[in-house]
Amino acid sequence: MAQSRPILYTYFRSSCSARVRIALNYKGIDYESRAVNLLKGEQTSNDYTELNPSKLLPYLVIDGNGLSQSVAIMEYLEEAYPGKPLLPEEPSQRAHVRAIVNAISCDIQPLQNMRVLLTLPEEQREEYARKIISTGLAVVEKMLEKTAGDFC
Repeated sequence: MAQSRPILYTYFRSSCSARVRIALNYKGIDYESRAVNLLKGEQTSNDYTELNPSKLLPYLVIDGNGLSQSVAIMEYLEEAYPGKPLLPEEPSQRAHVRAIVNAISCDIQPLQNMRVLLTLPEEQREEYARKIISTGLAVVEKMLEKTAGDFC
């Protein structure tokens, strides 16, 4: 029986989903994209919640597995589809890439996503998100200075 195409539940404004779309495209993995509109609350629908109880994006169905969390999905893709690697070969370079990924996915993105921002008064959201993003990206820029053009 032929393997069905992977299905990526995604939203065009989701940076987490964008990471996975980039990895899938870079590795040349053909997939079906299914939009879940976060602004309309589609991630809280019964159908999507049954599929992914965290009610977050992205969610990838691939090789008979349902995977959540963008970094975990990218790690799966790296291990299951090693033909075109996402990471450099040398261990210290791999660690550096992972540190950059974590700076973005742990220190910047979660603090400015919709789930967090909705806990703040509306008039504070934009300033808070801007501060988190600019502070975090300044750190990432410093990290990239060491290897710009080599593998990042």
